[in-house]
Amino acid sequence: MSDRITRISPKRLHKTPGYHHITVVEAGRTAYLAGQCPLDRDGGLVGDGDPERQADQVAANALIALAAVGAGPEDVVRSVVYVCTDDAEVLAAVWRRLGDSVVGAAFTTASTLLGVSRLGYRGQLVEVDLTAALPG
Repeated sequence: MSDRITRISPKRLHKTPGYHHITVVEAGRTAYLAGQCPLDRDGGLVGDGDPERQADQVAANALIALAAVGAGPEDVVRSVVYVCTDDAEVLAAVWRRLGDSVVGAAFTTASTLLGVSRLGYRGQLVEVDLTAALPG
């Protein structure tokens, strides 16, 4: 943890699978990333029908977007993960895949995992929305 970002999980709340209940950010600049989708540079869907492969592409895209503003996964203060499913096992698999990815540290902060009925692109199964506190 840095001196500008504090992550807290009060003992009186339930234990989490790796994220923190609360993230406190000292005053500074914030970046709000658009939802990162499983699209390649040319806009083509990656991992049709495969939520874990889509999670890999979403993670790669998120890393590029964070780097573009001088941030890294450790600077993320809020994440929302959308998965097009109502299957708890699929939700858990995507959560684990993202947690083990190149942006895994982003999911140790205040996070929400949602199963949804539809996402924006045909065949899209995963999307990640990140907010980062920009360094110095």
